[in-house]
Amino acid sequence: MLAGVAAFAGMDTLLKVFSQHYPPVEVATLRGVASLPFLVLPSLITGRVRALIPERFSMHLLRGALMIGVVGGFIYAVRVLSLADAYSIFLAAPLIVTALSVPLLRESVGWRNWAVIVLGLIGVLAMLRPSASSLITWGALAALFSATCYALSTIALRALAHKEATTTVAFWTLGIMTLCTALICVPAWVPLRNEDWPLLGAMGVFGAIGQYLFTEAFRAAPPAVIAPFEYTALLWGVAIDWTVWGVSPSARVLLGGGVVIASGLYLIWHEGSRQAAGDAPHT
Repeated sequence: MLAGVAAFAGMDTLLKVFSQHYPPVEVATLRGVASLPFLVLPSLITGRVRALIPERFSMHLLRGALMIGVVGGFIYAVRVLSLADAYSIFLAAPLIVTALSVPLLRESVGWRNWAVIVLGLIGVLAMLRPSASSLITWGALAALFSATCYALSTIALRALAHKEATTTVAFWTLGIMTLCTALICVPAWVPLRNEDWPLLGAMGVFGAIGQYLFTEAFRAAPPAVIAPFEYTALLWGVAIDWTVWGVSPSARVLLGGGVVIASGLYLIWHEGSRQAAGDAPHT
């Protein structure tokens, strides 16, 4: 999981680089084009092409549409914000998943979890800085929109998890997203610069490695054990910002991000403890 997070941080760094020269929707298309071959080739080599045939296409279509919001919003966010700022807000996704699971999945969330969710969202607000003198930035809103779409996508994934293989879900979600964003950006397509072709290949490699390592991590251990390590993305964001762009995170981002991460870790721990005890959620 640690190596997978590092690989995705490398991909996100390249997304930020591309976003400086190309529109966000085009960068989303390039991200999909770079990654799809790595999802298809293993199935072709092993003769498991039939594994890519979906059973619930409507759900794949929904996740593909949500991925447009996830990738497009995140790319815009890293275009105008530092990686650490974008990561800090995006990492509110687990809190949003828990909150939305009540109306959408009819799950029970006790008062302690609700208190933690509210505390985490206060941390998000601290990073957004809504005030008369310092208005919420479009980049921060884009990161929050991306996190919300990601949370909805995660909830939709629960409906697919017992029916579809991991490869099938990844291929169709990314494929639909890539096709839709390509159709949107074709009229205003900016030709790829010659020096960016190697970076495009590197982005695909980083994405493929990250996806493979994430899958293997969740296959090898329970989510409650693995998921907390995803928060190391913020450390990578801070390190990359400082090394590549010479940007250090503000105290506001460190404080708000710390609250969001602590809240998310509590929810993951609580869910893991509940499942281990075999009890219904009641606290």
